[in-house]
Amino acid sequence: MDLCLRIGEMLLSSGAGAADVTATMRSVADHLGLRQAEIDVTFTALSMSHQRSVDDVPTLMMRHVRQRDIDYEDLTAVDHLVRDVLTDRADLYLARTRMATIVSLGHAFPRWAVTIAWMVMAASVGVFLGGGPVVSVVAAVAAALIDRVQIVLARRRLPFFYLQVAGGAIATLLAAGVAATPIDVDPSLVVTANIIMLLAGIGLMGAVQDALTGFYLTSSARLIEAMMATAGIIAGVALGISVADGVGLELGQLVPGAYGISDLPGVLGGAAVAAAAFSVASYAPRRAVLPVALVTAVASGISQAVTVAGFGRAAAAGAAAFFIGLVAYAVAGRVRVPPLVVAVPAIVPFLPGLSIYRGLTFLADGGFFVSQGILALMTAISVAIALASGVILGEYVAQPLKREARKLESRLAGPRLVGPFRAMTRAERRALRKQSVD
Repeated sequence: MDLCLRIGEMLLSSGAGAADVTATMRSVADHLGLRQAEIDVTFTALSMSHQRSVDDVPTLMMRHVRQRDIDYEDLTAVDHLVRDVLTDRADLYLARTRMATIVSLGHAFPRWAVTIAWMVMAASVGVFLGGGPVVSVVAAVAAALIDRVQIVLARRRLPFFYLQVAGGAIATLLAAGVAATPIDVDPSLVVTANIIMLLAGIGLMGAVQDALTGFYLTSSARLIEAMMATAGIIAGVALGISVADGVGLELGQLVPGAYGISDLPGVLGGAAVAAAAFSVASYAPRRAVLPVALVTAVASGISQAVTVAGFGRAAAAGAAAFFIGLVAYAVAGRVRVPPLVVAVPAIVPFLPGLSIYRGLTFLADGGFFVSQGILALMTAISVAIALASGVILGEYVAQPLKREARKLESRLAGPRLVGPFRAMTRAERRALRKQSVD
């Protein structure tokens, strides 16, 4: 029970859905002989109970889920540990020892390397949005300032909401300050690039997955957390816009235009590098960085094609996300990582930072522009939901196709992004019962 709870804590804190966490814990418990255990997953706590017989008092254990930095290296190690347990390459003693080692080890590379990764990501998003070298440089500097300031605030135990407020304000004020100089730069692109950077760490996909798989309590908690984090970004950007207007600086309103054929390589390359940089910032295994970049580049091409065909931003984002979910399962199997490690970084360039910025600038103007601002913010919400639901739908389609057998569809616990994808067969269960009797 302790091993299962520790595994569940690691998966849940890394953004895995409650259905994946429950199925993984149940698979490990069943394989190690603890059958018919009751598992309950919420956003902040895990509980597991087992009753040997109707006459015995049930044993109950609980574990609170700590908020921790996303570490896909640890998530991958736990995923491999679960597979080793289910294939009898690790017994209970070895599994607990390896789990303790995974939790106690530090990150794969130093913290300053993560700051550089955030800088590269912000600069690449600027290229993806159509900005030039100046936009990329300013966005990278803003990303470094945001990351360092957030580290200082986090050490002072400030809630995450205030960290997001600080990030949004820093990006807006720096863009306004650069715009006041003779340097030719579009400050709106700088702000948008850093908004996407701040949105990247929000676990919206896990919230949508929980809602689709029936874990409504956990989904509600995750949605509230995502809403508060996004509200912090909005408050920070709005504060920056108000200060800029107060001192007479003009940020401008970004109106996206159609990309030309000559711009397409920059758009695809910017999206690919941004996703790869985010995977590095999340400590993803190095072998997954290049596949993430390639998947994102193809998804970006699909998004541009859907946009050129006359569909809206939500439809374009949903099509790109569906492709990501469709191929993430196969790509993750090739590079031996959970599909979550491929899917989450790949959708980062498509996050609705553009719509959020436009909505805020329209609201700041007031009057006739208020309705346009509300419409832009509603577009941002629709794009975010399209991204999360598109990835999950792609996983639904991809997993049964990969398995070849139709009967396997009933064994899948929803769109599996983490954990084992195959349930035990009847023969395996009979062998397990025989082993426990012996």
